[in-house]
Amino acid sequence: MEDIILKADILQHKLVPEHTILSEEEAQKVLDDLNVRLDQIPKILPTDPVVKAIDAKVGDILKITRKSETAGIFVAYRVVRD
Repeated sequence: MEDIILKADILQHKLVPEHTILSEEEAQKVLDDLNVRLDQIPKILPTDPVVKAIDAKVGDILKITRKSETAGIFVAYRVVRD
């Protein structure tokens, strides 16, 4: 019997917020603006399905933009690391 592999584009799911990989310049600006070091940014694992889907690498900073009924738009940052 053949194995059937089903794949869905998780990035299109309504509960998955927008994830963007920041350039080195953008990442440095975020660190400077927030007055934090890279090790102070919350982490996201390289095994996270969204990290895999957008092909982010260890050390990348992701900008996560969520729509919120109470806050409008909420932006969070995560660094890809183990």
